[in-house]
Amino acid sequence: MTSQNTALVTDFMNTVWNQGATDLADKYVAEDLIQHNPNLPDGRTALTTLIATLRGRLPQMHFAIERTAADGDLVFVHSLFTPAPGQNGQAVVDIYRIQDGLIAEHWDVHQDIPATTASGHPVV
Repeated sequence: MTSQNTALVTDFMNTVWNQGATDLADKYVAEDLIQHNPNLPDGRTALTTLIATLRGRLPQMHFAIERTAADGDLVFVHSLFTPAPGQNGQAVVDIYRIQDGLIAEHWDVHQDIPATTASGHPVV
C-alpha cells in the first residue's frame, strides 16, 4: 500500500501543483482535508484556491521531488520549490496522511535555500 500512497502523492504534486490542474484535485484530496499549515484552513477548496492563486502570481513555480519515503498511511516528500527558473527557492518537506485512497491530512515545513552551507552539501 505504501507504493500506491507514494504514487498518489507524487502524481498529485505533479498534476495539481506543478501543472495547475486544480479541477482534478478531487481525484487526490479528500474534501474535508485536515490542514496543519498555519496559513491555510482545512478543506480541499481552500487548498485548490491557494494553488490557483499562487500559480496566477507564479506561473512557472515548480516542486522538484528529490526523495520520498512512506510509513504506513504516511508519505514524506522532500522537494525543491522554485517560484521561477533560476531562483534559489526553498527546501520543502511535506507529510501526507492517506485515508481511503485520498490525501486526508497534510503537514509541511520549508526553509530558504542558502547561498552556501557550512558542510558544502546542498540542503535538498
